[in-house]
Amino acid sequence: MATNTTGTSASSWSPDVRAILPADAVPEALILQTSSVAGVVEGDAVACRVPWVNDATAGFVAEGAEISEAAPELAEATVFTGKLAELVRLSREQFVQPNAAELLSQSVSRAVTTAANLAYISQVAPVSPAVTPPAGLLNVAGIVDGGDVDASLDALVDLLAELAVNGGHTEAQTIVLSPTAWAELRKLKIGTGSNQSLIGAGTHDAERFLLDVPVIVSAAAPTNTGLVIDKSAVVSAVGTVNVQQSDQVYFTSDSIGLRATWRFGASVVHADRIGKFTVNNVA
Repeated sequence: MATNTTGTSASSWSPDVRAILPADAVPEALILQTSSVAGVVEGDAVACRVPWVNDATAGFVAEGAEISEAAPELAEATVFTGKLAELVRLSREQFVQPNAAELLSQSVSRAVTTAANLAYISQVAPVSPAVTPPAGLLNVAGIVDGGDVDASLDALVDLLAELAVNGGHTEAQTIVLSPTAWAELRKLKIGTGSNQSLIGAGTHDAERFLLDVPVIVSAAAPTNTGLVIDKSAVVSAVGTVNVQQSDQVYFTSDSIGLRATWRFGASVVHADRIGKFTVNNVA
């Protein structure tokens, strides 16, 4: 008896296009974890315009006295987006193998997440008049440079204080570290001559927090580099992750094409609430 497969059944039994929510398809994408997602976009010409308010100053007033009118700045952030894409070509025989679709789906998810994280952190700013792909956080003008964290966490303490003075929200902060930066910080000892780690690394690994701020370790961050990202200071727009399959483009070779695309972008509205630092040879 013949076996029905997604490669041989009618299209209605295996839709060519699947739109998947980013939180399901790429849950580890940094843009979803460290920014405020404010809109959904599709198309190269579309930008997401996000309103935000720059707070006015409140003050004391005597009983019965007239209260002066405040004038908070009604501002707008324009979030330009770029589209990531991956195309995979498979023979029909390979495509219908057991678990092939699941394994390829996981592979595409990892590839899209890796590329998205690299762009979100380090993408070079576009040269005018181009506006996309948008600049990564490290290439945004005005973010605070906290210098080098070496023998102690004092430089990071000072950086967090400066970001707070600038209006940063501690509860919205996340520290993103490169694997090498996290490794260096785990070498910090509680004192000279001690072998006990300052942040708890030992037979049981350290919980990923620094100064009560959650830490994400990501290879997207450059070597020995860290960022303090205030989620309220970064607005973003994301589309659905679209996965398509077709046996038409490679018809003459009896092959099937799998394509995944994801459109996203971010804009920093308070650059002075985002900080960067380096971690070098703390030992």
